Amino acid sequence: MAEIIVSISDFVCGMPLFLLLIGGGLFFFFYSGFTPFRFYGKAIASLKDNGEKVEGQISSFEALTSAIAATVGMGNIAGVAIALTMGGPGAIFWMWVSAVVGMSTKFFEGTLAVMFKGKDDLGHVQGGPMYMITEGIGKKWKPMAVFFSIFGMIGTFCIMQANQLTEAFTTVFTTPAGIENTIELRFIIGLIIAAIVAVVVLGGIERIAKISSKIVPFMVGSYFLLVFYIIVTNITKVPGVFYDIVTQAFNFEAGFGAIVGIAIIGARRAALVNEAGVGTASMMHGASKNPVPVKEGFVAMIGPSIDSGLVCTLTAIAILLTGNYQVAGEGVKGLEIAIGAFEAGIPGWGGYLLMFMVLIFAFSTMFSYSYYGVKCASYLIGAKYGKYYNYIYLIMIVVAAMIPLKAAVGLIDLAYALMAIPTMLTLFILAPKAKAALNEFLAKEKAAKGN
Repeated sequence: MAEIIVSISDFVCGMPLFLLLIGGGLFFFFYSGFTPFRFYGKAIASLKDNGEKVEGQISSFEALTSAIAATVGMGNIAGVAIALTMGGPGAIFWMWVSAVVGMSTKFFEGTLAVMFKGKDDLGHVQGGPMYMITEGIGKKWKPMAVFFSIFGMIGTFCIMQANQLTEAFTTVFTTPAGIENTIELRFIIGLIIAAIVAVVVLGGIERIAKISSKIVPFMVGSYFLLVFYIIVTNITKVPGVFYDIVTQAFNFEAGFGAIVGIAIIGARRAALVNEAGVGTASMMHGASKNPVPVKEGFVAMIGPSIDSGLVCTLTAIAILLTGNYQVAGEGVKGLEIAIGAFEAGIPGWGGYLLMFMVLIFAFSTMFSYSYYGVKCASYLIGAKYGKYYNYIYLIMIVVAAMIPLKAAVGLIDLAYALMAIPTMLTLFILAPKAKAALNEFLAKEKAAKGN
């Protein structure tokens, strides 16, 4: 069964998912009139709270930081290292491309999430793909909303984060201390992780948003300072790193097939990091009190520029400047490659400092993912009972700390791919309404300036 799950996941999450997310993102990029390039300044300005509010639970800034908290995680460190191992420096260029098209997709997600909110069975206003489907396309499409919610509950179990956090902790701390890596030890670590996560997630979306709004600026800023130190101490190598990133992205000597392969590796990794088109972020932005859908779309657009743009680039630079990423063989562990790079870049402290960042990245993801799972469960079984999903979520963290990873990750990846299908289909159908809202917003803004 495990082999079947992994085989199906590898197929669906390969070219089909690449074409859906990257191809769809390219469509949105052109259809929106190059929104990421034209309106990034407006996106930053839209974070400011002007006092106008509609029904919701959190501010636009809290929605953005909570969404980033979910997407900035292990993939930004271990995933980037694996992408470099598989595709070389050129993969990073295609990460940048994926970040731009992801921004386009997120614009439509954020806009439509606010435009087509719904109400749960307790009468509370909610947002997300399930409500975009029923409120935007029609009630007869509800089976597609149910389909999304089922796989949303599965996909948002933080199996990889809890497992890899446990693995990292044993690698850096317990094993060097001579403590055997037993199932009992992993169980205890899992319990500690679950207890920390419980303190935040059992407080609901308001507590998650409050913590995320403080932790995200800190973790991104701290990570930037770590890599900045590595850059400064290796400043003469920096031009060569960027030269390699650009030239190896278009290495025609290796053939067209090699270029396509490198593009798929880099773009797919970034797409899985920023989750544009998967539908998770629209659940968070759908909880925003922002009264202007287009402004929320601008805010949502910032996310991929930070997670798969800035943070992934910081990891890549650190590894390319200091690390030996050309590792052969099966079972390459991206986190070990990254730790080795940071240990070389910051002798004596680098590995521990990166481990600290891994802790923050992993916990921030686990905080926000619980909200996504609760939203999906509430849609399926009612808001009164949906909150109990959190207890299953916490149990799964403990389980994830102990189990073999490959099959579990295959199941989670497959669930994410199946979440993307109804989300992207909904975005395609409703895109004209989002574009009309954008044109109307720009026309009002132009008229206001004229007066």
